[in-house]
Amino acid sequence: MASLVRTETVTIASGDTEILAYLAEPSRPGRFGAVVVIQEVFGVNSHIREVAERLAGAGYVAIAPHIYHRQAPEFEVGYSEADLALGRRYKEGTQAQELLADVQGAIAYLYGKENVAPGGVGCIGFCFGGHVAYLAATLPEVKATASFYGAGIATMTPGGGDPTLTLTHQIKGTLYGFFGDQDPLIAAQEVDQIEAALTEHNVPHQLFRYPGADHGFFCDQRASYNPDAARHAWEQVLHLFQRSLAQPD
Repeated sequence: MASLVRTETVTIASGDTEILAYLAEPSRPGRFGAVVVIQEVFGVNSHIREVAERLAGAGYVAIAPHIYHRQAPEFEVGYSEADLALGRRYKEGTQAQELLADVQGAIAYLYGKENVAPGGVGCIGFCFGGHVAYLAATLPEVKATASFYGAGIATMTPGGGDPTLTLTHQIKGTLYGFFGDQDPLIAAQEVDQIEAALTEHNVPHQLFRYPGADHGFFCDQRASYNPDAARHAWEQVLHLFQRSLAQPD
């Protein structure tokens, strides 16, 4: 049986530089909604590629830009303590405007594809990528955002400056947030602050707080994987994108 999904690594423009991105798309003809997938601190590894492929299987064109490419081209590691320390080091080297340029470059690439329908894109991110997805939600092309356990949204922004939360008023689309109530990196009060800001600025949103779930609960390669929470969260992601993005011809 022919594969339902086609994948490749592509080069996209990000500001005045070029970066790599992993592309997954339905192999059948048609026009589809599109989603930008933002990595964890561990790079565009097998988990992130699998998320892109799952989205392609669900009928979306998905692209995962290598947001560490300026520092470490094609960075990809596992989940050891040493891997985590290295990923965090590169995270500290990112800048909000460069990250936004990466997402904008991914969107421009998607819009240049004949099988992508117009009308806006979705964005999904995990861990540090969950923070970047909240930041990317301020872009006018982003109609739906799924932010998974993005630490620091209420307290900082990549590269320094006012917290990303202060940009909530710029979000025009719908935002879903996913958090575990046992996450040591995100205090419950920070989730409360996120919800209050979204409500204050009339951003359509839902926040899901999973009892007993830890940081990284969606990733089946991590010890913190929570299959029940991950299953429910994925159902909500598909619901969000089905409501907000173009569906297949």
